[in-house]
Amino acid sequence: MIYKFFKAYFLHCILLICLIPSVNVFNAHSQDFQFSQYHEAPLYLNPAFTGLGKMHRFALNTRIQWPSLPRAYQTHALSYDYNLDHLNSGFGLMLTRDVAGSGNLGNTNASFLYSYRAAINRNLVISTGVQFAYNFTGLNQNGLTLGDQLLDNRNVSFDSELGNIQNIRYFDFSGGMLVYSKALWGGFALHHITEPEMSLLGDSNPLNMKISFHGGVRIPLYRGPVDGANTSSIAPSFVYKKQGINDQLDIGFNWHYDPISAGLWYRGIPFGKTDPNRELYDRDALVFMFGLIFNEFQAGYSYDFTLSELGGASGGAHEISIIFDFEATLKKKRKKKFIPCPTF
Repeated sequence: MIYKFFKAYFLHCILLICLIPSVNVFNAHSQDFQFSQYHEAPLYLNPAFTGLGKMHRFALNTRIQWPSLPRAYQTHALSYDYNLDHLNSGFGLMLTRDVAGSGNLGNTNASFLYSYRAAINRNLVISTGVQFAYNFTGLNQNGLTLGDQLLDNRNVSFDSELGNIQNIRYFDFSGGMLVYSKALWGGFALHHITEPEMSLLGDSNPLNMKISFHGGVRIPLYRGPVDGANTSSIAPSFVYKKQGINDQLDIGFNWHYDPISAGLWYRGIPFGKTDPNRELYDRDALVFMFGLIFNEFQAGYSYDFTLSELGGASGGAHEISIIFDFEATLKKKRKKKFIPCPTF
């Protein structure tokens, strides 16, 4: 028993050793896209969530941000992960696509994820995950409208910088750790550890490493008189992340009564200011969420009500998530080696 624990602990340490040397000072301003329903995009939140579903898990996330503005930001993520329980492992694939602005500045990212988990005791599991990604970033110059076009009222721009714009490709590496029981979870993730260059003009503009801490607990309110009866619970959780000079806190809760789920979230830094010399507080949005959760299928919709200076003119953000989480039919039902990660 002691040997198995230290063997598992040693494997986790090996994975983390890959993460630590590359941690350095934040020094640029590039940022990742985000999902308000971060709990419905587990592989994007932390690679340590890979393989923590029943067996097969498919997830689709779509976000449209600031729809009232021209050329709204659009973000899509599609993922699949597999619980290879007898090897204490999980494998996953994830594809993301982010498009912004009139020039259709797009990022396409394809990732392979792996996690390894071990039981600390009968009620606690530790999972460590890594993510290897390949990214393509490109700009559709035909969609741009530059200053000289507006001044001279013409369809073509002669701005010399257009010739310097180039598509970029790079490899990326991320990792994270998670500890969970049947009712609670907590962990951290380091994304873009190598801080790859992502400038379209050939100058220095590294993608900042992002560090995030996240956790939550599921508190039962009503278990029902018999098994299978309607149950009710509340699940408060949070995500704090820092990338470059920017940081953000998402905190709130989901209330669940089979099969209905509803949630309220606040995004921003409480009592923090975006400008110390002005009365501008770091308040980004209130997020309202509604969803349905069944045995193998769940779907959710959320709306971001903007609290920042953009206000109602931006149109907030709409987000949809769909998850299929199921166990394939087997002649002999396999015995679970680990307790399931709590759902939120």
